[in-house]
Amino acid sequence: MHKLECKLPFVTGATIEWLEQKIPLSDHHRNGTAHQVFTAEQSKSTSSDREQSFSESYQMTREPVEIDPDEEVLDTSDNRENDLGAVEEQRSVILHLLSQLKLGMDLTRVVLPTFILEKRSLLEMYADFMSHPDLFITITNGSTPEDRMIRFVEYYLTSFHEGRKGAIAKKPYNPIIGETFHCSWQVPKDHRLCNNSTSQKTAPPEESEGKAPSDYYTVRFVAEQLSHHPPVSGFYAECAERRICVNAHVWTKSKFMGMSIGVSMVGEGVLSLLEHGEEYTFTLPSAYARSILTVPWVELGGKVTINCAKTGYSSAITFHTKPFYGGKLHRVTAEVKHNPTNTVVCRVQGEWNGVLEFAYSSGESKTVDLTKLPVTRKRVRPLEKQRQSESRQLWQYVTEALRNEDLDKATEHKRMLEEQQRAEERHRIETNTPWQTKYFLKEGDGWIYHKALCKSPGLST
Repeated sequence: MHKLECKLPFVTGATIEWLEQKIPLSDHHRNGTAHQVFTAEQSKSTSSDREQSFSESYQMTREPVEIDPDEEVLDTSDNRENDLGAVEEQRSVILHLLSQLKLGMDLTRVVLPTFILEKRSLLEMYADFMSHPDLFITITNGSTPEDRMIRFVEYYLTSFHEGRKGAIAKKPYNPIIGETFHCSWQVPKDHRLCNNSTSQKTAPPEESEGKAPSDYYTVRFVAEQLSHHPPVSGFYAECAERRICVNAHVWTKSKFMGMSIGVSMVGEGVLSLLEHGEEYTFTLPSAYARSILTVPWVELGGKVTINCAKTGYSSAITFHTKPFYGGKLHRVTAEVKHNPTNTVVCRVQGEWNGVLEFAYSSGESKTVDLTKLPVTRKRVRPLEKQRQSESRQLWQYVTEALRNEDLDKATEHKRMLEEQQRAEERHRIETNTPWQTKYFLKEGDGWIYHKALCKSPGLST
């Protein structure tokens, strides 16, 4: 197996990522009221008081921590975003922000108002791409290289729709460097894994509650914020028993486009099927937040590729943005090709958040309705069992304030976290101490999980 260079996964799905907020625009409002200004003495005192405690707490969590799966329970949180009123009420804030932006402007360090926060971290959002773990572990069931590539394309195209947590586009929290998120999914072994007709499933494969561990497959997931500037996140998922894993890192770049915000995804992801000795590299589409002055919504756009060098199969996928006049929303087309013979073996058309139609060279066809495709709930450890650097523990007070619609309190808690991050960064600079990641190791231009299946002796082919 050749050296893995993992750069990026099927991230950003249907949710747009907004980058690090650090430099406030002049006279910017935070929630419809003037942004609080601190004196130099207050800022210095606050920074000094927190710098040591934050540095010490993060030093204690630098080492990888093994997560006990027995502590994980089915996630019952529901962070659907349907608060259209908040967007309408804060239109003056948005107008003020837009008046200070220029076309093509990099938004990496622009402060965005708190009312657009999504009540979860970007790291947790990445886990939505594993919301169909049954399809994920089914990829390796394919009896031929052609079948396995088609299965992966099907999984890839169904991995974006769950990322949207409501009718309007909101932004997840920008992860703090060193922040992590852990979860898992259980797929009953009696589930029809060999059934390749996704559209026929009628019940979610999450009925493993109360079953013995030997009765289900477990898919594990870990994400970590690896860098602050640039903002780079890594994530890894595996099913050890099925000998399948995906490793990736993502760096997103955003820019102002008038009434839209565009986000480009930089890098690649690598899916490894150890049983077959195959690696599939893939890229990601760009994401766009449209109509940011009225009712923000997200669409995907651009061309992506999936390629397996060993088998010679590849796929070209195009996410079509809506034309200015007419046209359909969220349209996607794809084809799977055997490159040595230049033969197209499968074509796909439809909507990445609606209905997908697969047409095979054999003359057969299949329809997948994503609105009816069961989503498997992830399993997470209760908040009281999570460490300080884990997403839900780290952002719990911001999330609580947002749920209580207390935007001022959410803004203050968020500001404190960001100040702590800057204090930690200053401390590293002053002591000439490089940042040490927990779960991912630098390899070439990418990052790889420190215990990736594809790197384990005796497991890789």
